Amino acid sequence: MAATMLPPALVATAVDVKTLAAAVDTHYNHLHSLAAEFTEVYRGSGMERTETGTLWLKKPGKMRWEYRSPREKLFVSDGKDAWFYVPADRQARKTDARKLEDVRSPLAFLLGKTKLEKELQGLSLAPDVTPLQPEDVVLRGVPQALADRVSEILLEVTPEHKILRIVIQEADGAATEYRFGDMKEDVPIADARFQFKPPAGTETVEGGLEPWIADVAFEGYLRYLIATVCGWPVS
Repeated sequence: MAATMLPPALVATAVDVKTLAAAVDTHYNHLHSLAAEFTEVYRGSGMERTETGTLWLKKPGKMRWEYRSPREKLFVSDGKDAWFYVPADRQARKTDARKLEDVRSPLAFLLGKTKLEKELQGLSLAPDVTPLQPEDVVLRGVPQALADRVSEILLEVTPEHKILRIVIQEADGAATEYRFGDMKEDVPIADARFQFKPPAGTETVEGGLEPWIADVAFEGYLRYLIATVCGWPVS
């Protein structure tokens, strides 16, 4: 009954979710690098916070999240060392990137070696969610490795099998949404972009990331996105 109420295009997509998921896998697993503008929106605990910046990814294991607004901050990794730096705090945190591998990521497929159907249980169409673009399709599923903390993941997929939006719905009701724009695939990105040297006068603290992250919006993405976003090996 419900299926008959869907527009014909969505009915066809619902029947062929496996094919769509496989096409998305193929698209991203063949990429070597990606640059994009991103908007991150965190909603939870009675607050909403929007941040914007630029993301660079490069296989194997290199990533750079450069936040510009409303506060400058940086998360960068060359695959070995991971740094979190907020210029206004004059402090940089460093940790071994391999220590982050136990956190499986809903964004692994952006430059990963995974399969949507394997990572997201019950992958299906989300006809109740309005896409940003009318020609896009929204999928939903539950991340197996984060089922205790994340109730569902929403993925908005374009006709070109690109992921335009990701929504991470946490079990406590909070949600973090990522929108990607101006995506440039397989572009030359110098390895130097993924290296970091603390500016003069900056305190460097080495250790784990989780205990000291006070920024809720950043923590929302950091907790779930770091480990396999660039195809880092995950056990």
